[in-house]
Order: sequence, then C-alpha cells, then structure tokens
Amino acid sequence: MDTPSDSVSAVVGPSETLRQDAEAADAWLSVPDEERSIRRELREIFHDELWRYRGLAYELMRRDIRVRYKQTALGFAWAVLMPTFVVLAGVTVRYAMAYVGGRSLGIADLAGIAIKALPWSFFVGSMGFATTSLVGQANLVTKIYFPREVLPLAATMAQAFDASVGITALIIAFTLLGIRPGAAALWAPPIAISAFLLTAGLALLVSCANLFFRDVKYIVHVLLTFGIFFTPVFFEPQMFGVLGARVMMLNPLAPMMEGLRFSVVLDHNLLETVVVQSRHGAVLAWSPWYLAYSFVAALAAFVVGLLVFHRAESKFAEYV
Repeated sequence: MDTPSDSVSAVVGPSETLRQDAEAADAWLSVPDEERSIRRELREIFHDELWRYRGLAYELMRRDIRVRYKQTALGFAWAVLMPTFVVLAGVTVRYAMAYVGGRSLGIADLAGIAIKALPWSFFVGSMGFATTSLVGQANLVTKIYFPREVLPLAATMAQAFDASVGITALIIAFTLLGIRPGAAALWAPPIAISAFLLTAGLALLVSCANLFFRDVKYIVHVLLTFGIFFTPVFFEPQMFGVLGARVMMLNPLAPMMEGLRFSVVLDHNLLETVVVQSRHGAVLAWSPWYLAYSFVAALAAFVVGLLVFHRAESKFAEYV
C-alpha cells in the first residue's frame, strides 16, 4: 500500500519534489545567521519554556494574588482603590483647569479620566511588582531550574487580574453615569492586549536590570511617580498644541489611553482621523497611525524584553 508521501511524490513528481526542497533550502540559507538565531531563540522561549511551564506561571500568579489579599479587610476592593485615587486626582486637576479657563467639566471628561486610569494603574502596579520579582525570590532563582521569565510575567498577570476587577467596577460606574459604549468599543480588547505586551516587555527588562544593578528599582519608582505628568491621564494631548500633542503621543501608552477614550467614551472609530480646532490652530487629536505605532511598540518591547532576559538568564545566579 502506498504511503501518503509516496502518493504526493507520484502526483508532484520526483524532479518537482527535489526542486521544491532545493528552493526551500535556498530560502533558509538566504536568511542571515543572526535572523535565524533570533527565530530559533524565540521559538525556544515560547515553545520550550513559556508554553511548557505555563502551569507554573499560572500558579505563581495565583500565589501573588493570594499573598496580596491575604488578611486584608477590604479584600478585592483594593484593586479598585488605585484607579479611584487616580480618578479623584485627575478630576481635581481638571476641575481647577476648567475653573481657570471658565469652562465646565462634563460627564465625558470624567469618563475619559476614569477609563485612562485603569491602564495607568495596571502599568504602575505591574512595573512596581515585577522590578523586584527576581531579587525578592532569590531562593527560587538559585535552587531549582525553571524559566525565570515566568516571575515578572506572573507579576504582570496578577496585576491584570486586578485590572479585570477594575474593569467590572468601571462598567458599573458607566452604567450609573448613563454612558452606553457603542460598536467602536470593540477596539478596547486589542488595545488591552497591546498594553499587556508593552508592560510585560518592560517588566522583563527592568526586572533583569534590577538584578544586575540594584538601584534600578529606585529609578523605576521615580519614573512611575512623575510619569503620570508625561502621560495623558489627567488631560488630552491636544491641550498642548500642535507640537506638544505630537511629542506627547510618542509615549507608547498615550495612543492606548487616547484610543480607549475615543472608542469607548466618544464612540469614535479609531480608523478615522480627528482634528480639533483650538486657539493654537488645528491640532491632530487622533490618527490611525497612532494606533499602529502603539501596537508595533508593544510587540517590539515584548520581543526585545524576552530576548534580553533570555540571554542574560545564565548569569542570574552569580548576581543574586
């Protein structure tokens, strides 16, 4: 009985099969050695490490969640407090700005601050816990083998759980405020995924750097403390004029936050450009290229973070 491979050879022909194999070999050889190495390394990271140890990552995430909320009086309400404080601070700032400018603060302004407070709180919490995830668990790093990437990734996933609790509270708040998201809100899931990839990639980088240079955690703390003033959480980029808006949107988090505001609160299709008239002239408030830029930046940060972490992993035990 003919095997499937014999049947394929009979249809294609031996010479045709050899020609296809030669073309495939030439295509592989034409790829630079560095690119082949990166492909092989990424395949090893995703298949041999992350996928194989996905159960360990899940258990570490559960452990982080249990430890965080163990013996707490408010329980999971703590997951809502951080975004709530950000919203209250943002409302205070925006009210002062509106009062000075002789304008009123509308429901859409409050909702915009609220929906942007969630990704910012997720980013700050993830970076804070992930930075010390390796140093704080030195006994695991030095005693047993497992892909160390799961430690900062588990911290990021635990913070994503907190964000999901915050999303539930935000939906309830929007319902009470009478905000009904439309079809454009379907942009929210891909934006959330890109925010997770960006945060996870940076978490891998800073956790690795903090292992070699212990003052990195202090630098990260300072950046997270003052970073909210360089990220459009309390305000919109177009408030800074034409040039200021473009500079503000260079922050990869900015297009994600503005994308959530435009799609969920204002029900705007993110594939359409928005130009706002101000006293400084016409300001580009939104462009589809902003969205593409944030997606590419998130993917690049995640891939670079994995590669740098993986290549430095063999030296971890010496510095812990």
